[in-house]
Amino acid sequence: MSEPKNPPPAGDTYKGWVFKWTNYIKGYQRRWFVLSNGLLSYYRTQAEMGHTCRGTINLATATITVDDACNFVISNGGAQTYHLKASCEVERQKWITALELAKAKAVRIQAESDDSGDDFSPSALPVAPGQGAGSQNSEVQSTLRTLGSKVEDLSTCNDLISKHGSALQRSLSELDSLRLTADAGDKIRQVTERATLFRITSNAMINACRDFLALAQAHSKRWQKALQAEREQRVRLEEALEQLAKQHNHLERAFRGAAQANATVDNKGAVGPGKGEASDEDDDNEFFDAMEEAPEFITVPADPQFHKRSSSNASGLNNEMCADDQSLNEEPLAMNQESPSQDLVPLKKRRTRIPDKPNYSLNLWSIMKNCIGKDLSKIPMPVNFNEPLSMLQRLSEDLEYHELLDKAAKCHSSLEQMCYVTAFCVSAYSTTVYRTGKPFNPLLGETYELDRRRESGYRSLCEQVSHHPPAAAHHVISDRGWTLRQEITVASKFRGKYLSIMPLGTIHAVFGKSNNHYTWKKVTTTVHNIIVGKLWIDQSGEIDVVNHTTGDRCHLKFAPYSYFSRDVARKVTGVVMDKDGKAHYVLSGTWDEKMEFSRVMQSSRGGEYGAEGKQKTVYQTLKARELWKRNPLPDGAENMYFFTSLALTLNEPEDGVAPTDCRRRPDQRLMEEGRWDEANSEKQRLEEKQRIARREREREAASQRASSQSEEAVDEDSFADHSLKSVPHDNYRARWFELCEDQITGEQVHIYKGGYWEAKELGSWEGIQDIY
Repeated sequence: MSEPKNPPPAGDTYKGWVFKWTNYIKGYQRRWFVLSNGLLSYYRTQAEMGHTCRGTINLATATITVDDACNFVISNGGAQTYHLKASCEVERQKWITALELAKAKAVRIQAESDDSGDDFSPSALPVAPGQGAGSQNSEVQSTLRTLGSKVEDLSTCNDLISKHGSALQRSLSELDSLRLTADAGDKIRQVTERATLFRITSNAMINACRDFLALAQAHSKRWQKALQAEREQRVRLEEALEQLAKQHNHLERAFRGAAQANATVDNKGAVGPGKGEASDEDDDNEFFDAMEEAPEFITVPADPQFHKRSSSNASGLNNEMCADDQSLNEEPLAMNQESPSQDLVPLKKRRTRIPDKPNYSLNLWSIMKNCIGKDLSKIPMPVNFNEPLSMLQRLSEDLEYHELLDKAAKCHSSLEQMCYVTAFCVSAYSTTVYRTGKPFNPLLGETYELDRRRESGYRSLCEQVSHHPPAAAHHVISDRGWTLRQEITVASKFRGKYLSIMPLGTIHAVFGKSNNHYTWKKVTTTVHNIIVGKLWIDQSGEIDVVNHTTGDRCHLKFAPYSYFSRDVARKVTGVVMDKDGKAHYVLSGTWDEKMEFSRVMQSSRGGEYGAEGKQKTVYQTLKARELWKRNPLPDGAENMYFFTSLALTLNEPEDGVAPTDCRRRPDQRLMEEGRWDEANSEKQRLEEKQRIARREREREAASQRASSQSEEAVDEDSFADHSLKSVPHDNYRARWFELCEDQITGEQVHIYKGGYWEAKELGSWEGIQDIY
């Protein structure tokens, strides 16, 4: 267990893992505790800090007692009591010290607030991180205390001016009564006149100060009451939202129960287990979110006999895969093996920073309230909601962990290869966990190249091939034995509380050495708390990674976030099976951190029943091994749109790219430089230019239709090509990709037809349209 740092000064945030007593069945469970602004809050995991607090105690009214060397108790008088246990006595003492300091400061702040006539209740203290605007409340209270102190200083100065002014007047009167020479008398009269003028001015200031003090004291109570009313209103809104969430969960449980009852009636053979399972699930749903789905299988460690019996096989597998990894490490990744003459050319140094994101405020609801139920790609949005990257560049970010495909190309077993391909599929989502900004919608004909042949052995090209619906074609070829292609159409809907982004299309990965051809799709991305709260992203859904050459398959499940779930957040599970349905590997992990795989030694039906009344499969597996782990974000990423190291280089200017490349897009470049007002104006200009070009293409298509119809009226049978009878409304054709039927899926997709890299080498971009 990780220990917290040394206790900080009172009032600073203090965090760490502590064991908390839950119940007699589960005993002590590890929880993440946060001490901040006089409040002690806890969460199941660190990831929950952004959106879900499990409980909070106000230390100003709490008691702290020590049981023994490691245990201590925090209680606020019976309503809340935390029985906690540290990993050692030293850690417990650190927590006790930090808690006592925080409690002393909270009590002192509350006492000062009461003495100054504040009407704030203890509930008005700052709330826990992840629960609201605690820092704002603390700032308001600090400002009020400072204003009160300044008012007291002003009152003291007022008294002093009155006192010293009266003393000065008396001294002058006494001096005037003395017998002095004529010159001295004149000087005294002059001083007396000036003192009188000072007294008049001072009296005016005193009266103004008195009026200010009276007004401030009269309005102080009113301001405090107004602030308290706003706070109570916020609490009522939070309670109403919580009640709505409970009602929503209740309706979901009722619907799910009805669906299970219907399934049980329809399947008479499963009536027995169905009833038992339904009753157990009803009990379980009293405490867990109805949307939480039980795992489809169970994994247990393999018996020692399997380790002994298959030691030679397992060691052979490990040696083989380790050999693959070693060969990858030894391979000179920064060299192009086909061009030895380039070995002496130094690699280009990529940038590691972009300008920090400006802090511009914008009322999101004023724009989004008119967008409910609409396709987001058809709504003009200011760049304030964007990040300075195009959707084409976001597609290229799928190559962040291209080395997984490099390893897959070296695998001798198709099942092992499937594990790496699946890990690559999951790794594409790791860059989205903090990325709440919307990428720029590409203009029709916009392109993006990512040439990393010398560094990483691959070349990537994207092109926007359709605008309504928006579709982008992507093609990657690697010198290390693999090719990747995809055409993605993004459908998005704003539902009021959240935004759903549904990528449509199939991703293909082909390995030249084995000729294995894999396909898979993308899951749904959901952006939560669009209107109220902190934005956070979730990935959910089920996909199949299929090897069309061997028939191998991996069924992946991205579990949606559930408030009451017992599982780790962002969980992903899957099973790799051969064409006969036999399981060989179990994959598990999270889409934002890492993926592991375990070799299956034996499978059998277990005693638990799933949602359909069937017994779950139990897999006996060897020890899990790591397939993929996310790279850490660069320093200062929170100020740079949470970009990864690769994302920071995607919009870096490069010579020789096509005139339609995203790097040349002016509104995107202006946004990256922090000139958002200019970027908004430029974005409107580009969109209007694109609309004019589309109307021109539609007029040309209509003219062709009219011409073909007139020729058809002369001689309908004279057409050798009947496709001329149905000229499309928009005759646009992609420049580097051509529309054809996919031989694997049967879909109409755009596939790279070649010519781009040759044109770049020659520096010839003839026939390229001007879109910027």
